[in-house]
Amino acid sequence: VTVPPSPDLAALLGGDVLDVAPRLLGAVLRHGEVAVRLTEVEAYDGADDPGSHAHRGRTPRNAVMFGPPGRVYVYFTYGMHWCMNLVCGPAGTASAVLLRAGEVVEGQELAQARRTTSRSARDLARGPGRLTKALGVDGGLDGTDATRPRSPLVVSARPDVERSGPVASGPRVGVAGDGAGHPWRFWLEGEPSVSPYRAAVLRRRPAARSGRLGS
Repeated sequence: VTVPPSPDLAALLGGDVLDVAPRLLGAVLRHGEVAVRLTEVEAYDGADDPGSHAHRGRTPRNAVMFGPPGRVYVYFTYGMHWCMNLVCGPAGTASAVLLRAGEVVEGQELAQARRTTSRSARDLARGPGRLTKALGVDGGLDGTDATRPRSPLVVSARPDVERSGPVASGPRVGVAGDGAGHPWRFWLEGEPSVSPYRAAVLRRRPAARSGRLGS
């Protein structure tokens, strides 16, 4: 599965995020000895999407999202996991595709050594945090151009060749509020490496102390 990026990859990633996301299914992402075939992704539509990190504008953390398509946006979440996105659309729009899950197709022994808690091959990259751990991706790769053949992290978009089943869609995992109902999670049906769906858990504010009514 060692293939160079397709010639039309830049054109693909420069398109609308809702078109790009499902077309990335079946693409191969490589970092060093490990390669993962993408089976699940989520679309995030920048300033127009309440679920996006870029909804409230540019910050030092999300700055890569505002750059050219094909850059990798990596961020730390829940104090324990790295998550990885591919920036898409015209520069400045800050749309991106979260790479949620995939099948390890090369370097399985190394991926297993990194993911010692995985009990089977299907679990090695079954979720965004597991995917980055299996690939050995961390914040040092934030801003990497994944469209360059000699990049340390390369995506090879060949969806017409690599795709192995019909595409399904549904709500994104863990997104609450106005963006909760958008069916912007895409996955390959029947793939065992697709992660389980979990709805967002709304946190309630602590109840007011006794004797204090209103403000």
